[in-house]
Amino acid sequence: MKKYHFYLSVFLLLIFSNCKNMSASEVSCADSASASADEVIVTEFPESTSFDENSESYAELEENQFESPKNNPLSTFSIDVDNASYTNIRRFINNGQKVPKDAVRVEEMMNFFKYNYPQPTDEHPFSINTEYSESPWNEKHKLLKIGLQGKDVSLTNLPNSNLVFLVDVSGSMSDDNKLPLLKESMKVLVEELRKKDKVSIVVYAGSAGVVLEPTSGDEKETIMDAFDDLQAGGSTAGGEGIELAYKLAEQNFIKEGNNRVIIATDGDFNVGASSDEDMIDLIEEKRKSGVFLTVLGFGMGNYKDSKMEILADKGNGNYAYIDNIQEANRFLGKEFKGSMFAIAKDVKIQIEFNPKHVQAYRLIGYENRKLKAEDFKNDAIDAGELGSGHTVTALYEIIPVGVESNFSPSDLKYTKVKNEDSNYDEELATIKFRYKKPDGERSIEMIKTIENNVITLEKSSADFKFSSSVAWFGLKLRESKLISNTSTSEIKKLAKSGLASDEEGYKSEFIRLVESVN
Repeated sequence: MKKYHFYLSVFLLLIFSNCKNMSASEVSCADSASASADEVIVTEFPESTSFDENSESYAELEENQFESPKNNPLSTFSIDVDNASYTNIRRFINNGQKVPKDAVRVEEMMNFFKYNYPQPTDEHPFSINTEYSESPWNEKHKLLKIGLQGKDVSLTNLPNSNLVFLVDVSGSMSDDNKLPLLKESMKVLVEELRKKDKVSIVVYAGSAGVVLEPTSGDEKETIMDAFDDLQAGGSTAGGEGIELAYKLAEQNFIKEGNNRVIIATDGDFNVGASSDEDMIDLIEEKRKSGVFLTVLGFGMGNYKDSKMEILADKGNGNYAYIDNIQEANRFLGKEFKGSMFAIAKDVKIQIEFNPKHVQAYRLIGYENRKLKAEDFKNDAIDAGELGSGHTVTALYEIIPVGVESNFSPSDLKYTKVKNEDSNYDEELATIKFRYKKPDGERSIEMIKTIENNVITLEKSSADFKFSSSVAWFGLKLRESKLISNTSTSEIKKLAKSGLASDEEGYKSEFIRLVESVN
């Protein structure tokens, strides 16, 4: 009996030491200590499944400012096909919560939606489309829209896939909108798999392990049963899981195939190498293997957006936030090809504005995708991937020459650029694009010239109107100091004028979200 009491005392001491790190919403220390001896022995204490809203983390963003083309002639950035920010914002608004400023990435909001850009007709994997019109939020300013349309490749012509699912089964994943939703979401993707595709499943909690060795995509019941058997419990050794998933992907690597790790998590890594810096070092090393990455975020409260965005940005990847089964059906079902099959990687854009017509410019969004001018031709510098059928949209706000504006940057005293070549009088800008083939190491360059030809906002395309309304709403949510008009009714009016095609109802849903925010 004394031996029993000794072990019980040790067990209670461990409980009290763990309570220091438990939030008020978790099992209280007093409740644990006051339980009877029999109850204490049989009670399990998994990680908490209920968290403070304040424990969510987002990388701080500093809004792009206006720049002078005389002083900074080149603007360079990586494309971004992620749309996690939009669905996460949707979650906040639907729950009646204020959207955190740093949760808003305007480019991801715009790129959630599909636009009617034409398919490429040449040897390149994407078409380039531009439009120059008026800014709806700053009178006398203009907007330049740049749209890319990825080639839509039929599923039968896409390469064989080697997919490794890396699933977080730690204690924090037990909520209904985490592991249970994750399981249902994975089943949506499994339905799209072909016999020639191979699927493996790795899980991680306190440690990592393989729960499904490479299995043919037509063995759907076996794969789904493996997902159904997953249970949540334990701490989160994310780094160890990533190591094992990539090792498995490399062991089964398909040359000229689609090799990809799919991480599904709330991002709350807390064991081993788990800091943002650790994640960057780890994923940049794994990127060299030629394995692509998809990051799927789930849940709320302890959601670590900053870590998941880093993984996708640095790992030749894309990132989506799954807030409900409808979003799983969209991203993993209807847009399966774009989400899972890259047709181009390391896609970079560099634009040079003509100071004869442009007094100042700024890139809307893409704050964490900006590159140095010299990075454009450096093939060692990572950039975004483009999937089959993907569209990418970017907007530049422009202050034309001769327009007085509070936002114009000051000219430098000793730096003056003269545009003496009259051959370029009609040009607004020149845009260069560089990309690599999915299995390539050398970039291919494309160039397009844009004429200084402005059309009114009223006569602009539906795509221009809708994408600019989404950007406008994002700038409002970010409480931008660079917009003079934040009228909800005008944002809504502009979005409605861009409802040319909305078969899935996503654009109408956006208008409802706008109406919900004062």
